[in-house]
Amino acid sequence: MAARTTPRPRPRPANVRRARRRHAADAGLLFAAAAFVLPLAWVVLSSLDPHAGLKVKVPDGVTLDNFDAVLEPDITFTPLLNSLVLCGGATLLTVVCAALAAYPLSRFRSRLNRPFLLTILFATSLPITAIMVPVYALFVQVDLIDTMHGTIFFFAASQLPFAVWLMKNFMDGVPKELEEAAWTDGASSFQSLLRIVLPLMGPGVGVVTVFAFVMMWGNFFVPFMLLLSPDRMPASVSINDFFGNRGTVVYGQLAAFSIIYSTPVILLYVLVARRLGGGFALGGAVKG
Repeated sequence: MAARTTPRPRPRPANVRRARRRHAADAGLLFAAAAFVLPLAWVVLSSLDPHAGLKVKVPDGVTLDNFDAVLEPDITFTPLLNSLVLCGGATLLTVVCAALAAYPLSRFRSRLNRPFLLTILFATSLPITAIMVPVYALFVQVDLIDTMHGTIFFFAASQLPFAVWLMKNFMDGVPKELEEAAWTDGASSFQSLLRIVLPLMGPGVGVVTVFAFVMMWGNFFVPFMLLLSPDRMPASVSINDFFGNRGTVVYGQLAAFSIIYSTPVILLYVLVARRLGGGFALGGAVKG
């Protein structure tokens, strides 16, 4: 006699609905990924295309003429150097001031801590365009207009509120018992911050550094308002030169410049990527 086959159980309606929701979520994620990938594909393909346009297409012939055209001191090297000076100096100033400001907020309790943190949180929501007119007038009065150090100070001041907020949250994760042991051995608060807290919150410092640098690197409005000399303009402002007065754009050179312009940010992230995912190495440091 032939073996009787048992019929397969029909899928339950709940399982069917769950599968449909999963497929819909996957389709939505694929659509969002395409929305991010297509502009990047256009930048890469157009930088190698001698006849680049607005369409995303494979170039008929691969060429490096677009890179040769933009790799000039006045077009690329000087603006990139200005960007590195502005963003690097402002990032260093932001991280140092954020660490010094976050330490007392994290380690000392006061009635003013919460109002101060809420004020910082409110300051992060202020649009920078709303304060540029009084800032410009102030810079003219104190003779800081068209100066690199004045722009660095304003860059650091604009990123400091959110940097303090981030740094304080990361600093809360470092046990205070480690500092108390150092204080017992005669260390000061500054020494414990420099030798204990900051080394243990390396990922947090890396996050603040990358966040501040990226936000300043892509800022167009601030240097456009505060800097007047063409030889002091950063790359975020000089990229505007690729757009002609009558709507003509050299898309191939614009794409090549965009790739070169994005390289320092990618390199910075690669340098700190290991520490960003390393977490706090506090295992065994504090006895339970």
